[in-house]
Amino acid sequence: MKIANRADRIEPFYVMEVAKAAQALAAKVAGTADPMIFLNIGEPDFTAPPLVQKAASQAIEGGMTQYTPALGIAPLREALSAWYAQRFGVDIPARRIVITAGASAALQLVCLALINAGDEILMPDPSYPCNRHFVSAAEGNAVLLPTTAEERFQLSADKVSAAWGDRTGGVLLASPSNPTGSSIAPAELRKIHDVVKARDGFTIIDEIYLGLSHDDAYGQTALALGEDIISINSFSKYFNMTGWRLGWAVVPETLAPAIERLAQNLFICASTISQHAALACFAPESIAEYERRRAEFKARRDYFIPALEALGLPVPVAPDGAFYAWADCTQAAQKLGIAPGKDCSWDFAYAVMERAHLAITPGRDFGTVDTGRFVRFSTANSMEQLQEAIARLRKLLA
Repeated sequence: MKIANRADRIEPFYVMEVAKAAQALAAKVAGTADPMIFLNIGEPDFTAPPLVQKAASQAIEGGMTQYTPALGIAPLREALSAWYAQRFGVDIPARRIVITAGASAALQLVCLALINAGDEILMPDPSYPCNRHFVSAAEGNAVLLPTTAEERFQLSADKVSAAWGDRTGGVLLASPSNPTGSSIAPAELRKIHDVVKARDGFTIIDEIYLGLSHDDAYGQTALALGEDIISINSFSKYFNMTGWRLGWAVVPETLAPAIERLAQNLFICASTISQHAALACFAPESIAEYERRRAEFKARRDYFIPALEALGLPVPVAPDGAFYAWADCTQAAQKLGIAPGKDCSWDFAYAVMERAHLAITPGRDFGTVDTGRFVRFSTANSMEQLQEAIARLRKLLA
């Protein structure tokens, strides 16, 4: 059977390959004194709070399980509109909000609506690998622009302007970013958007970690810049609903009809049960719980990153959101006899997995420039597990 060229353009998701190896080893060491600790997957250890779970049960018991409109149920779109006003102080009409089958579906729909074959989309290196693969699936070309710690591993207006060519269609950014947890300074983001607008391009920004911002200087939605910003978001991270597969996009009104047509044909609708359950996310009791959890994520960050750096695993940019630490493993790898190079972080991750029973993510997925010396730690785990992970690393690197 001949595989389509577009499938061949999609690289393996190495994060999941490492996860499979970690799961296999975990089965062997289960029940021992050192079971596997997982700091590799970007998934909150918290699950949906009680009101959300109850709302899902009520939806099932009440027979609210049939198709919804392709753009999502009106009450959920209205609830998100109100949340933007309350949390971020921006007026986002519900008619601009599209409910999707996760942020992945939102990105797919937006990319299919905007990208023509051969269009080039500018993105930072490092960045989340699946984002560039959505561009490839739409037959566009992701152009990764190298970034530095001084730039917070984010694009600048000057870089976007310099890289813009005849085939450039727009930019795809993320703030806060996976894998770095760093955000784009609002003033720089405005400059980037001005560059893009001046060239009749589009600005797509992945804001799925925005709810987990820890710094008011960065925790602002790009939607405040104007109605032509396209924002991708999700119920997975701040709202702790990863497996419920529910997300949304905020799009210009002129783009909504095209998104609706695509959604009708490709997905019909997002999960009906998940949509009704998500209404309970915005109850005061649920928001209070989410804010408590956000504070817990910050406490974990504040413990874990200084502890990493004390072990010779520096984090060049302190994450202001999400739950990641993008650490330079060069020095630590040398202690384990691993030479610097493009496979340094890959070899280091496997050494840590095999010798300390600690699963982390090598930098290979996230770009091509300098990512071989970085590993990503996920702090979406209990404080007890994070402390044990540091203890094991300390012993391994002694």
